[in-house]
Amino acid sequence: MESRITGHTVLTGLLGSPVAHSISPMMHNEAFRQLGLDYAYLAFNVGTDNLKTAVEGLKVLGVRGFNLTMPDKNLMAEYCDHLSPAAQIIGAVNTVVNDNGVLTGHTTDGIGYMQAAKDAGYDLTGKTMTLLGGGGAATAICVQAALDGLKEIHVFNIKDQFFPRLQALVDRINEKTDCKVTLDDLADATELKKAVDASDILTNGTSVGMSPNTDNCLISDMSMFRPDLIVSDVIYNPEETKLLRLAREHGCPTFNGLYMLLYQGAAAFTLWTGKEMPVDIIKEKYFKR
Repeated sequence: MESRITGHTVLTGLLGSPVAHSISPMMHNEAFRQLGLDYAYLAFNVGTDNLKTAVEGLKVLGVRGFNLTMPDKNLMAEYCDHLSPAAQIIGAVNTVVNDNGVLTGHTTDGIGYMQAAKDAGYDLTGKTMTLLGGGGAATAICVQAALDGLKEIHVFNIKDQFFPRLQALVDRINEKTDCKVTLDDLADATELKKAVDASDILTNGTSVGMSPNTDNCLISDMSMFRPDLIVSDVIYNPEETKLLRLAREHGCPTFNGLYMLLYQGAAAFTLWTGKEMPVDIIKEKYFKR
């Protein structure tokens, strides 16, 4: 790595807290190496307290762009000069492009999910989805799925203090896309069953079932699982969550969040470099199942 850093090396990176566990530096640096690009990608442990200062510093340093992970995604939207259509609807960004001090915020999580679905063999255009959760990943998926032509999305979330904010987001999606999106209380088992029965795909967009709490699962009614229902999870640790295991045991096709991570990174890579990430090589090296 050191041998290829030059006086012309273009800097990209990741801001968030914590970030030490991230696979993004390995993924991007290998992609730069494969394409012979004089770029480097580093991870910086920056929370919301220091985000503004960090961003100003990165602008001064002339970085090409950077990713954001928790807890910085929402706040970063306020520091951008422009937002992509999806980022504008969500009010959060995970990728920033710096054009000579002008920052444009994008959200590539939803792009990553839709590409992962395609990768698994599913074209979701015109389909109906039941989506569990209303956090960062779930809202990114919801917006991108609506922009990409899903017919209907049933969102279920716990009725907490953020529920009204989520309802406002759902209203914005309905207003700006042709997709019909509804929001219901996750505790409403009858409504959930009705939604899943009418859906082509069920997606867990929450962290429920993630390691180390792998015994948790938001679906308790096994009659929801039918062989023609695709079941997906944004979680990739463990590779097979309890939700995916139960779905598989009931004959459902499934896929996890591993390739969503790959493809959201690939979308960011293209925004910075104008080139396609060599995803097959990156997949083989870092995402082998």
